[in-house]
Amino acid sequence: MGDVFAGRYELVDPLGEGGAGVVWRAWDRKRQHYVAAKVLRQVDASSLLRFMREQSMRLDHPHVLAPTGWAGEDDKVLFTMPIVPGGSVSTLVSDFGPLPARLTAVLLDQLLAALEAIHAEGIVHRDIKPANLMLDATGRDIPRAWLGDFGIAAGDDAPRLTQGPFAMGTPGYVAPECLHQGWQPDARADLYAAGMCAVEMLTGLSPEADTHVLQALSQADRDDIPEGLIRVVARLGNAVITERYASASHARSALAATGLLESSSPEDILGEVEVFEHVPELPEGWSPKGPMGQTADAQPAPEEVPATGDSLPTQLMADTLDQTTGPSPTQVLPSQPAQQPSAPTQAPTPPSPPESTGGQPYAYAPVPQLGLNDRNTRRGAVLQAPPEHYTPAAFGQQPFPVQPQQPSPQAPPRKGQGLAIAMILFGLGFVVLAAVLFLALD
Repeated sequence: MGDVFAGRYELVDPLGEGGAGVVWRAWDRKRQHYVAAKVLRQVDASSLLRFMREQSMRLDHPHVLAPTGWAGEDDKVLFTMPIVPGGSVSTLVSDFGPLPARLTAVLLDQLLAALEAIHAEGIVHRDIKPANLMLDATGRDIPRAWLGDFGIAAGDDAPRLTQGPFAMGTPGYVAPECLHQGWQPDARADLYAAGMCAVEMLTGLSPEADTHVLQALSQADRDDIPEGLIRVVARLGNAVITERYASASHARSALAATGLLESSSPEDILGEVEVFEHVPELPEGWSPKGPMGQTADAQPAPEEVPATGDSLPTQLMADTLDQTTGPSPTQVLPSQPAQQPSAPTQAPTPPSPPESTGGQPYAYAPVPQLGLNDRNTRRGAVLQAPPEHYTPAAFGQQPFPVQPQQPSPQAPPRKGQGLAIAMILFGLGFVVLAAVLFLALD
């Protein structure tokens, strides 16, 4: 018999390990079925609040893997969710390398559908990556993806659980604006990460920091990626936040306009890919229907099992929220110090809406760090022009096009600076004149 957590969840065998803790296959003694249980390694004020926030993300959507229960015991906590047996998109890429364009479009659309749902609830995921996009073990049928791991998700107006010059997320998938101190959660950062997920699916390689979408796709040496899909992915992964789609809904509309999501057979979508089952066989003493033999004899009756975690407390240590500074279960990235703007800036004028959105205007919002003037927020920087400036069809025939950097004009001197220079020259002239008179009188 395995360890029993809070008298209800019996840990059967480990399924995986992440930044926040270990994911186990557990037997729910009360509901009499298997669940995936994520056990946090340590519990302080910060990690416990993150856990409770993840537990509160109860979204009913066919592509969102939301927690279903929780339990706490001593200095440990766990939350439960359904078992998704097909591994993740990360394991799929590891098994088969670059994925077919149509399969990438299907998985990207399902990811965008999940983001559409959570963004409508005012939630920003902040850790979108292929490892958090789980798959059903559909074999040669059309795949089904689930977005999970809401450990560092935050509301648009929710208080942050970290303080200081830190940014939460995974390198390569974190939007450039998130690396600035004081950045607040924005849904378009999730869209950037979705674009980077598509890059990994199409190239078979994990993106690195400052990865440019069109460079990565051109270096992948693939000529079977439709131009429409390249444009969608390039706009999602644009380093300039105002050049991305305004919402997941707009991105889905543009993706649908490529025609890659139209009805097609599973063979056309998958190619040679198959979504295998990655959950290991049950250990001795366990069957698909539950415990057997001595393990079953040691089980209490379901009515005797405490109902820990079926309901979520409405408030937990609210007084400690503002003082929380503990370590995060995910990787912490260094951020750049905030800069003081020399003059107020405004959001750039949005371009004309493309035909893929039916001519509907985009609801562009200002950049979260108003006044910043660096390579991540400047329009027209090298390799950061809107994707429409490029010709994806020319990949392989011509060098990768780069928009030249325009030299910034030298600013004229200020009035205060000119006055100071004039006074210095006047003082030097007075000293020279005094010296000449002194020598003449001498």
